[in-house]
Amino acid sequence: MEAETPHVVFFPSPSMGHLKPFLRLAAMLKSRNCRVTLISTQPTVCAEESASFSSFFSSHPNIKRLEFQILTEKDPDSTSENAFITQFKAINRSVHLLPPLLASLPQPVSAIFSDFVVAASLAQITASHGIPNFIVSTTCARCYSMVAYLPVLLSDTPAKFKNGFDEIQIPGLAPLPKSIIPPSWLDDYDSPSNHLVTDYLVPNAQSLPKVGGVLLNSFNWFEPETIPALLDRRVLSNLPPLYPIGPLEPHELEQNHGFPWLDDQTAESVLYVNFGTRTAMSEDQTRELAKGLESSGFPFLWVLGPNSVDEDEKEVLKELLGESFLERTKNKGMVIKRWVNQAAILAHRSIGGFFNQADWDSVTEAAREGVPMLVWPLYGDHKMNAEVVENAGLGIWVKDWGWGGERLVRGEEAEKRVRELMGDENLRVKAKKVREKAKEAFGVGGSSENALIGVMKMLKLRDCN
Repeated sequence: MEAETPHVVFFPSPSMGHLKPFLRLAAMLKSRNCRVTLISTQPTVCAEESASFSSFFSSHPNIKRLEFQILTEKDPDSTSENAFITQFKAINRSVHLLPPLLASLPQPVSAIFSDFVVAASLAQITASHGIPNFIVSTTCARCYSMVAYLPVLLSDTPAKFKNGFDEIQIPGLAPLPKSIIPPSWLDDYDSPSNHLVTDYLVPNAQSLPKVGGVLLNSFNWFEPETIPALLDRRVLSNLPPLYPIGPLEPHELEQNHGFPWLDDQTAESVLYVNFGTRTAMSEDQTRELAKGLESSGFPFLWVLGPNSVDEDEKEVLKELLGESFLERTKNKGMVIKRWVNQAAILAHRSIGGFFNQADWDSVTEAAREGVPMLVWPLYGDHKMNAEVVENAGLGIWVKDWGWGGERLVRGEEAEKRVRELMGDENLRVKAKKVREKAKEAFGVGGSSENALIGVMKMLKLRDCN
């Protein structure tokens, strides 16, 4: 293989939130004269994941697909477990099967770009085969710094992490309030019932010094305190090099948004509502939200997540929201229950606001398009991401609503916040500033462009040695 053409193998983990940045970065590196191989784990967790792989390989025929059959023996704990956690376990059990697959590739591997959740499992394999492993971060710099610092916190006074603090002090950063730390990290983290912290976050955080670098889907201006602190190694001196290369360009923009109705709407008039597919709102909360959307008076496109295979979309929506609601709003809004091309929707001229749970993919997509957000965190890193949204001026975070499901947010409250989002011209100006800063980051001499160039140079230099 010619030294100037690195060969990168991408090894993503399940769930769309983890998969999207891998697909986008793979397409970007391919466009920059990299050889790219993408590992697709089999079986997949959900239909959306399978469809995304199929669509991606169809539109990128020059990216090699490497199917990886993972070990899925029955886990006695899996019946009460999140399907994605079960899949994470299966992937970690199976990484020892990777070397023969990698050896079967026609070109030597310059580097593996993997998910954080396999950092510890991959460390020994990549070291013994002389292949550097780079982590593709699927969250914000704020959350990454927190996870990286977890081993220090837990080795200091582990009981205090659970009960005895109001905020966490991380070197170089503003204090992290306890209220934005995911409850699952705090509730009995040291008991067998909660494997997330002890089995995944801590071991993989401890393996970070062994990886070649961390590629972050963010940009310097967007997180002006955290990214410089990480770059200067003020958080921890032994962390790997950080490459802020976001917001990643969605390859899905080449595809149609799929909603001719949007084309008939006034510019920046439509509220896009999507709370993802991982956690469904209660029926009561969904109906309250419906009241708020209808009363707000703004056109809306509301995505309620994908259908099950045997579900009839229209019948499910009638049962959940009532036929009268669908009839009253048929000329003012669209409610659907299926997967959508979110990147293309957010790029549409008619979208004027985005009501969402603040998953990091959605935040970076909104930042890239300058669409103001109303965020209601549901779980995981969402509150840390919401903090970034608020601080950057990209949108509104209603802290009184707590975590999704903690309380019933009435339709009147939702209506008030939707009106605030869609009617605040100052907020729209701030969101457009975020878009301009995102464009600058990938312009000539921009921070993200320079970081990506640095990654490419490093890969080429390694192949020359």
